[in-house]
Amino acid sequence: QVQLVESGGGLVQAGGSLRLSCAASGSIFSINRMGWYRQAPGEQRELVAAITRRGSANYADSVKGRFTISRDNAKNSVYLQMNSLKPEDTAVYYCNIDPAVSYYWGPGTQVTVSS
Repeated sequence: QVQLVESGGGLVQAGGSLRLSCAASGSIFSINRMGWYRQAPGEQRELVAAITRRGSANYADSVKGRFTISRDNAKNSVYLQMNSLKPEDTAVYYCNIDPAVSYYWGPGTQVTVSS
């Protein structure tokens, strides 16, 4: 079974950018939809972006126009470019398939946006 590990989080000022990476331990080529999720303190985990195997993407309204999801099947990786970050983007970010399956949850990567 494929395992997913996120990286690239950190502390950034409002208006800044970060690029998150999700590395899979095996091939993701056969996985149709990959997604980035986030969970803020006291909140439920939410899907913020998803991408199909062929590169078709969709976004939550809260990040549309600021975040870009991409995937490189040859590198078994999924990315999330986050621009114009806001304090409300502060959360732990995870990748998973879409819809999410409990087995694939990794440790996540913390993103903190200061005002």
